[in-house]
Amino acid sequence: MSARDAPSSPLTPTGTIATAADRRRVAFATVVGTTVEWYDFFTYAFAASSVFAVLFFEPAGAQLAPIWSTITIGVSFLFRPLGAFLAGHFGDRIGRRPMLVLTLILMGGATMLVGVLPTYAAVGVVAPILLVTLRILQGLSAGGEWGGAVLMAVEHAPRQRRGLFGAMPQIGVPIGLLLASAVLGVMRLIAPDEESFLAWGWRVPFLLSFVLIFVGYWVRRRVEESPVFEEIAERQEQKKIPVVELFRRYALLVLLAAGVFIGNNAVGYMTTGGFIQNYASNAEGTIALNPADVQWAIVASAVSWLIFTFISGVLSDRIGRRTTYIIGWIVLGVTVVALFPLVDTATLGGLTLGVVLLGVGLGLTYGAQSSWYAELFPASVRFSGVAIAYAIGSVLGGAFAPTIATAIVQSTGSTGGITWYLLGTVALSLISTLLLRDRKGIDLGPHNEAEQQRRIYIWSK
Repeated sequence: MSARDAPSSPLTPTGTIATAADRRRVAFATVVGTTVEWYDFFTYAFAASSVFAVLFFEPAGAQLAPIWSTITIGVSFLFRPLGAFLAGHFGDRIGRRPMLVLTLILMGGATMLVGVLPTYAAVGVVAPILLVTLRILQGLSAGGEWGGAVLMAVEHAPRQRRGLFGAMPQIGVPIGLLLASAVLGVMRLIAPDEESFLAWGWRVPFLLSFVLIFVGYWVRRRVEESPVFEEIAERQEQKKIPVVELFRRYALLVLLAAGVFIGNNAVGYMTTGGFIQNYASNAEGTIALNPADVQWAIVASAVSWLIFTFISGVLSDRIGRRTTYIIGWIVLGVTVVALFPLVDTATLGGLTLGVVLLGVGLGLTYGAQSSWYAELFPASVRFSGVAIAYAIGSVLGGAFAPTIATAIVQSTGSTGGITWYLLGTVALSLISTLLLRDRKGIDLGPHNEAEQQRRIYIWSK
């Protein structure tokens, strides 16, 4: 009897046997892959105002250059839905695994090229055009990567431990944040003066992406296809155009699932979008902390976010996805209220405490997302539904959150308006959460699609 047939191995969502080695390999592949993707994404976000505003948008002037540079962060979000449409279509048609590999290569390649771009001083307006083009490619990749990673994790997982396994790709985000912050912090130490950092130091974190791509590609090529998709393919039940079917029957579900993500994404992009870093280390501002110290505070925040993301996934297996989220929104609202008063103390301790507390709320509203999204959408359109809902939530939540926050500070001279803005996004996500049912443990296989189409909303029977 082979290891795969061993009766002691827990069942996958489709009822087939999965070994512990299979599950560990998939979990590791999703963590590594999402870590690479988000290391690349966050490295760009952190460099937006401190580097790109100076080297690529300086002719716009001291006031507009930071705005234009943060707008490039948002531009990539506008292309996430397209990436989600494409990856969702092919993920539901040809499989989850090919999309994992393709999106990883696309994101990593674009990031490496950012590291060798000429600046405005060298080639003029061509420089920001090339920068935006590569940012668009990053957006296309990010739009498709997450859906494939979470479905590989959740659809391979034992039914009673989907929250735990679904948290694996989620912790790749804070790990990516931790790595990006740490590498930038080290480069600030190696090239401490602004002249050397702008001359060459900022390029190193982008070029280091090559190592992460190599590791991620090797790991992801070794994982097996999702058992749910294998059953779909065996039954020949792939939809011809899954996206059309998705919006024809589940448009409201897509919007509500996107709404669940808006609050977490908007709040998270205060750090992952680089706003807090730039606000706290701006030499002309009221805080003006050392940029290297600020990056290490964000590292501490990433550790907090990672721990509570994992806790959230495990907790959702015990008390349900919806209940975990409700607790998370309450905690996130409290930490949002505390954030800027702590940051505005203009001390490193206040900043660190504020962003670490924020990581608690972010983790509690992120760890259960993979398993809940996967359980909400029927098997035949699941990749499309999960990817597109996530992408829309990203556009409505984090796309221009750093830009909005920057504009609020410039127009009001205070951070109070940012707090109200973020609380509004949290409230919207709480409402979306309350309108959806918890479907913890539902059979994810295509043979159970009729049941998956029922009891999605709190009013449905």
